[in-house]
Amino acid sequence: MKIKHILVASIFASSAVWAADDVVENPVTESGVVKVEWQDPSSFRDIRAASDIQSRFEKRTFDQITKNLNKEASRILEPEQKLELVVTDLDLAGDVRPTFGATPNDLRVVKDIYPPRITFSYKVLEGDKVIMAGDEKLTDMGFMYSINKMNDKPYRYENALLTSWLKKTVAPKL
Repeated sequence: MKIKHILVASIFASSAVWAADDVVENPVTESGVVKVEWQDPSSFRDIRAASDIQSRFEKRTFDQITKNLNKEASRILEPEQKLELVVTDLDLAGDVRPTFGATPNDLRVVKDIYPPRITFSYKVLEGDKVIMAGDEKLTDMGFMYSINKMNDKPYRYENALLTSWLKKTVAPKL
């Protein structure tokens, strides 16, 4: 009996040491002219997975948003320019709600009271020279009324928010 307790205690002690050695990782995604550093995703307001493993959901979310941002930024930036972002907070449109066993997964409920939000700093580089920089805190309170209802692309609200920012803030200054 004592051996069981000693084994259980040693497992808890060793897992606590492993947890202490874990370093918070800031994933970086790159696509074409865009590089995004996602700073401490565990502290983001809402990036909860509804029906997937959290780490896979985060990776897919970050990759999709970066790819779409690259698609839009490559239309605005000159060939030798690059856009770099450091995202400090992300709140996906909607809210994850439990189903209490009615379905095997939770559900993301998208309502106008849960708008997409993103906070980041950015810089536009031309070679090694910074030609534009700033900090942004974006929210789209009318997100439910500005997107085509037939659009079923993932992260469409977040992508529309960033596309609008690119067109209204970055493009005129370049």
